[in-house]
Amino acid sequence: MKLFFKTLRMVLTPFMLLWAKLATPKGISREASAQQRIDQQCGSLALYHFKTCPFCIKVRHEMARLSLPIELRDAQHDDNHRSELLKEGGKVQTPCLRITDEEGKANWLYESGEIIKYLQQRFA
Repeated sequence: MKLFFKTLRMVLTPFMLLWAKLATPKGISREASAQQRIDQQCGSLALYHFKTCPFCIKVRHEMARLSLPIELRDAQHDDNHRSELLKEGGKVQTPCLRITDEEGKANWLYESGEIIKYLQQRFA
């Protein structure tokens, strides 16, 4: 059974990556000063993700649509990011948006729908 899922994952991975690339929406256009403010605000955000996770792809598409340069942290292949997600976020579940406030306190937002809602409310 384990071999079946490993094989399935290997077969589907290229298609998932291709879909993620081809379906990425064009970002919204803002005035330079407005985009610069958004870029600054995004400095306090980081998205922990797996490249082929459909929920992560959904969040990355929304980030692209909103033209948000949020740091991407690969929790699947980078052991440091994975352990940070587990230690500070409490679980290895992606997507997860790390939101750092002005005092340096990190809040962890799980679930793609909640992350997208947060991004739309803050940046749309």
